[in-house]
Amino acid sequence: MALCSKHFMLKNMWSNMLFHGFRRWYSQYTTSKNCKLGILGIPCESGQDKLGPGQGPAAFRKAGLVNKLKTFGNIDVKDYGDVNISSVQHVSNITNCKQFESCIQTAKATSKTILDILSEGKVCCTLGGDHFIALGTVHGHMLAFNNVALLWIDAHADININTTSNSGNMHGMPVSLLTTETRKYWPKLPALEWLQKSIPAKNLAYIGLRSVDIYERLIIDKLGITAFGISDVEKYGIDTVVTMALNQINPRGERSLHVSFDIDSLEPMEAPSTGTPVRGGLSLREGIHIMETVNEHGCLRVLDVVEVNPLIGKKEDVERTVEAAIEIIKAAFIGKREGVRDETILKIPTV
Repeated sequence: MALCSKHFMLKNMWSNMLFHGFRRWYSQYTTSKNCKLGILGIPCESGQDKLGPGQGPAAFRKAGLVNKLKTFGNIDVKDYGDVNISSVQHVSNITNCKQFESCIQTAKATSKTILDILSEGKVCCTLGGDHFIALGTVHGHMLAFNNVALLWIDAHADININTTSNSGNMHGMPVSLLTTETRKYWPKLPALEWLQKSIPAKNLAYIGLRSVDIYERLIIDKLGITAFGISDVEKYGIDTVVTMALNQINPRGERSLHVSFDIDSLEPMEAPSTGTPVRGGLSLREGIHIMETVNEHGCLRVLDVVEVNPLIGKKEDVERTVEAAIEIIKAAFIGKREGVRDETILKIPTV
């Protein structure tokens, strides 16, 4: 997706290199060793029309996510279980928003839980669930930290409003409810009164876009949102793209960073068990590199990993998808694939 300011961003990127260079050097020694991580499952599938995303958190746990993080990263991990989404109160309905009540109640409960986890001084990894869960995770993050930057890694922009959505599925709308400039286009409803926080468009960036609705493209262009499609990744390379995105939304590292990672941002061969795959996506290596760079950036407080659907595909497809998602999580909280440099652990045999 084209950006008129990309060449300026490239120039500006080098001006920030010394600042971020120290941050990267320092974080590789501190991030994993000092990381206190909370895991939260959000088994919501109301935001789309396929069965299965709600079983994502169980699939991650079955694959041993917590033990893998502890083993490879020596991280203090606490599993907070799943958000309780069984009780759904009836609220005012809204046109062209399927399962609106369930989605909004889940997001509200999620927001409170995220705030509680962050208030304990932990960083957080949420396991989806469909991508509408991000309304609650990002909002809870904004309640805990006033200045938040959002990196949305996805094949889709998810910035439709109810009047522009072709499907009425709410997993394609969370960004419009989170962004200050687009929320005003939503009707004022009692069900949304708890949404007290929003994020300015300048604090939002996309990576991996390749299936964007016409109205979403108009919104992105009108608001000047930083957006990198697959063609940009091919043109500039993934390292330059993620560096430009982070420099644009968090140039001085003063904002708390939220990354919302939809597994369909990856090439379907890498992650086949997802509901809305789009061919020609990021490679797993590129996805890992994005999260390693985020780790080096040193500001990550919340990571969402969403849209893993264990009911799609054969057993090996599900295993491949879950393992790819776990590699993304490991890169975010452990960092470089070479391992953590810690001389108190590493014993080099003498010859």
